[in-house]
Amino acid sequence: MRAVSVLKELNRQRTTTVEKLYRATGLPKPTIMRLLGTLIAAGLVTKASRGLGYHVTSDVLSLSAGYHGGPLVAEAGRPWAADLTRRLRWPAAIAVLDGARMVISVSTIADSAVSPFHSSVGSHLSLVTRALGRAYLAWCPDTERRILLRMLLASSDQEDSPPHLACMIRGIVASVRQQGYALRDPKVEPRSSDTVAVPIAFGDAVAGTLGLSYFRSAVNHRVLTEELVPALKEASREITASMERLQRGA
Repeated sequence: MRAVSVLKELNRQRTTTVEKLYRATGLPKPTIMRLLGTLIAAGLVTKASRGLGYHVTSDVLSLSAGYHGGPLVAEAGRPWAADLTRRLRWPAAIAVLDGARMVISVSTIADSAVSPFHSSVGSHLSLVTRALGRAYLAWCPDTERRILLRMLLASSDQEDSPPHLACMIRGIVASVRQQGYALRDPKVEPRSSDTVAVPIAFGDAVAGTLGLSYFRSAVNHRVLTEELVPALKEASREITASMERLQRGA
């Protein structure tokens, strides 16, 4: 943990000194010197030119190689999902692509007293019939959608590969983009509830999807379009901004 604290402080500065590390971490200077020696031997830190302090090397980028996709969306999105549930009461979920399905990585079911579900984290959802999947399918790049179509055609699950799949996906993409949000296929269970979802953009791709689930009897079209959807879209923009800040290390 002491080595991590030193590395974090080094990562915040272009160049820093033992004295600055001492003031920032509170660690004894001999300990800091030993830790710097370890980090230098690991290739993560090097001495600055003319020996004026220390700075991290490009090898620190390897420490974040696994920090993308699901983990990044989850960390950036969790506070905003919680805020949606606090304000609107309905449970929120964030899903990311896993093969040709979406997997829920964040859920606020535990924070909602009016949830239609008991648990959802880790659940895999169809791209074709589920709102969180349809939102992804509608806004992902065309090349990616063509790849996903081939994967869905190879699926043995009827929910993933119904008859006339290609035609159905074209219809889903057109209607979801036109209305600006995705809804669950009304023919799939549970029919007493529904989910509305929007994409979470990141660069030119879709990093994941954000949704709210609710009982159909409690949410009419006006509430859906004037309250839930605008709140989802605003939260999605905030998540994108948070992801960008996290990647910059801000």
